[in-house]
Amino acid sequence: MSSLRTVKDGDAAAALSGAELFGLLWDELGDLLGTTATAVLLDRATRRVRVRSRELDELHISRVDGQFGYEVPPAFARTKGPTPGLCLLRDELRPLLVELTGQVAVRHLEDVPALCHWAPGPRASA
Repeated sequence: MSSLRTVKDGDAAAALSGAELFGLLWDELGDLLGTTATAVLLDRATRRVRVRSRELDELHISRVDGQFGYEVPPAFARTKGPTPGLCLLRDELRPLLVELTGQVAVRHLEDVPALCHWAPGPRASA
């Protein structure tokens, strides 16, 4: 018989590296919005955050051979949980998602265990 593990706030996100969190965010938004829209939104949020976080200078979103992809900063792979730059990216991404989808994308991300307490920020009041 297996036992269930209770996941506390931040547990799932803290167990993943920043690179894994970004990859999960990319995949979940890509499934919901499509890869092109995901690339545009994350690139826009990243450009806005770069003035506040040099860490994101090494986050690259690009299109190669018709496919969008990304390269995360080495710091993302070396840390467990969201990095400060990744948290700033989350804070910048949230209003873009709300503007584009209302609460649809935010609620979708809240349903993902590793993202629910981290991305893209606190649930807006109704």
